[in-house]
Amino acid sequence: MKEEQEDLTYHVPVLLKESVDGMMIRPDGTYVDVTFGGGGHSREILSRLGEGGRLLGFDQDEDAERNIVNDPHFTFVRSNFRYLHNFLRYHNIEKVDAILADLGVSSHHFDDSERGFSFRFDGELDMRMNKRAGLTAADVVNTYEEERLANLFYLYGELKNSRKLASVIVKARANGAIKTIGEFLEVIKPLFGREREKKELAKVFQALRIEVNQEMEALKEMLTAATDALKPGGRLVVITYHSLEDRLVKNIMKTGNVEGKANQDFFGNLQTPFKLVNNKVIVPSEEEIERNPRSRSAKLRIAEKKEEK
Repeated sequence: MKEEQEDLTYHVPVLLKESVDGMMIRPDGTYVDVTFGGGGHSREILSRLGEGGRLLGFDQDEDAERNIVNDPHFTFVRSNFRYLHNFLRYHNIEKVDAILADLGVSSHHFDDSERGFSFRFDGELDMRMNKRAGLTAADVVNTYEEERLANLFYLYGELKNSRKLASVIVKARANGAIKTIGEFLEVIKPLFGREREKKELAKVFQALRIEVNQEMEALKEMLTAATDALKPGGRLVVITYHSLEDRLVKNIMKTGNVEGKANQDFFGNLQTPFKLVNNKVIVPSEEEIERNPRSRSAKLRIAEKKEEK
């Protein structure tokens, strides 16, 4: 039963109907799911494809390969989505009809103690999405200078006590490397009051995960490549889970760049490649949140590439 249960947690796709409807799937279109994960969104997209239809699914995590869909219209790309441009070229795809990104870390990762994503289990301080890739969370915790640690907790975790946190970590590691989640929690837990402990610890772990996987840099690269890869009339559909991601997505959809720099023409009109499909962000229904509590912070934004003049 446990295996079956684990399987289910991997497959709970957030805002499934809303996001795939937002892609405006045509049976013969070409689509990309840059966050394949459990394959839930991809399966829904494939169910709407017909003759000539094509879907590429990206994921850098070897666990995601177990969920590969056996479908002639589907191609799996084992890579970080930041390389979207390269792989489209490799597969001889010039432009696509829609790109979907669900930026949530799969429930599966949080529930796998070996991956070190959650403070609920002890295990190695790892947090790499791609286990073949560089830095682990333990490397970050044990080697970053105090100021760099403080900055990452402040920027990526939005933690007010980031300086104190960094200082405590640096003092503790002087007595020996911090290798496991248990050891790490022992060091940082005294900084948080009981009533807010879970929320604050989640922010600490989020900050480390973002740093280890270079999530912000990868997201910027993917959004820029996606803007370029879409056909006129093509859709960019993105589900975010925290304000840092959401800001980048909002910026690209409003201005065409991740910095949010407004480019104006001679008459002061905003020059942007996109028009927003939903001005108001789409969020999960109460029923969905009850079924899948991890969807609580999800926000869906959809933009359409403007026709070239």
